[in-house]
Amino acid sequence: MPSNLVSIRTFIGLTLSFLGLTLSSTTAQADELSKSSSKPNLLIFLADDLGSADVPWRGGNYAMPVLDALAKESARLESHYVHPMCSPTRAALLSGRYASRFGCTGAQNELVYPVGTVTLASALQSVGYRTALTGKWHLGSKPEWGPNHYGFDESYGSLAGGVGPYVHQYKTGPFEKTWHRNEKLLSEEGHVTDLIAREAVRFVEAQSAAKPFFLYVPFTAVHVPISEPQEWLDRNSHIADAGTRLQAACASHMDDAIGRVLAALDNRGFRDNTIVVFFSDNGGHDASSNVSQAYAGDYPNVKIAGHNTPLRGFKSQLYDGGIRSATIIRWPGRIAPGLQIDQPTHTVDFFPTFAKFAGYEPPQDLRWDGHDLGSLLLSPGNKLTPALADRTVYCSGVGYRGSALRQGRWKLIVDRKNGTELYDLVADPGESRNLASAEPERAAKLKALMQAAAAADRDSVTEETRKKPAKGD
Repeated sequence: MPSNLVSIRTFIGLTLSFLGLTLSSTTAQADELSKSSSKPNLLIFLADDLGSADVPWRGGNYAMPVLDALAKESARLESHYVHPMCSPTRAALLSGRYASRFGCTGAQNELVYPVGTVTLASALQSVGYRTALTGKWHLGSKPEWGPNHYGFDESYGSLAGGVGPYVHQYKTGPFEKTWHRNEKLLSEEGHVTDLIAREAVRFVEAQSAAKPFFLYVPFTAVHVPISEPQEWLDRNSHIADAGTRLQAACASHMDDAIGRVLAALDNRGFRDNTIVVFFSDNGGHDASSNVSQAYAGDYPNVKIAGHNTPLRGFKSQLYDGGIRSATIIRWPGRIAPGLQIDQPTHTVDFFPTFAKFAGYEPPQDLRWDGHDLGSLLLSPGNKLTPALADRTVYCSGVGYRGSALRQGRWKLIVDRKNGTELYDLVADPGESRNLASAEPERAAKLKALMQAAAAADRDSVTEETRKKPAKGD
């Protein structure tokens, strides 16, 4: 070895020795940091009942500057599907399987996952991630069915569904007391959106660059009941309708909360190595629905509704207005800002996609319905794998009263009430022209694919769900 290199190495060794370190230990620490930094952090924000046209990048007029800026830095999944209600979408996100496999088709307080179900959280946990949920769980509303049993190191928020903004209780009945930390019920003071954000910020600030993390932030906003401080109403004074302004205020409050979490991410230096996702659990609900009037909080005389135009339908329906969500995903330096993906995707795709990014390989077949979206998100030219090119997106309606299936530009709905409907979503995104009679062969082909997809429904149902089927919320 040349003498000058020996001298340099000796100098470094003596310096490190003076500092109480060794060259080998420092190298090991650097190697460990390098290994951990190759695994991206994952931060998922989930809105509740936000309409696909409520967001600024789809023409919404709610004051949401944080999400507007985030969308400009993100890829947009323009045909991203969810389930028509809250619990099913959450079940799909964390399992990579359609929620109907678990007998979950509506808002559900009964246990959704069988004991031992591998979730996105437990999978990431197994490859070294620190995991946390702050917000709404709603996949089993008893403490013994909570997030800590399904891969989350930390959990905080509502075990059940949408809670009162200040009281933090869920309706009335056995699941009324629902606010918790790590599955222990407690009482807190403050607005629900602020509490969720505070906990998310605390978690981010406590993380180390040496260990990747997964933070899941399912807000209760903009689900009713709604009550907002005047500040957020004032930010939406440009909206004349009282009900719309109230929901906009709730969305603005959530937007600000997301900003606080993203600021914590930046302050800790995690921005470049963190995948950030935002979407809503289902479409906005109809102003004529009972929900909009019965749970309007401090404003009982207003009607609250989401906006899904130009998509047809609302929450709980199988039209795209009920099951298509405004979805964005940011990964600086890896996912091109402004990338628009029109290929149909589904919430079940997130588990296999993020598992691949994190280096998780399932030890057994997890029977995912989802696909790895890496080729769409990361490849130059936005290339499709054969699996993605041919894939179908399936959705069971609330109570199995109907089903929907999309393949390419075509979508089939089979419903007990309306029969068979077939739509060309490229030519008719508003699903206004039923082509089932004009295209009987195509309808029959899609119906066969739908039946094949439905064959796995209820293959993983818990005893609790079997005893008491889920009902709509």
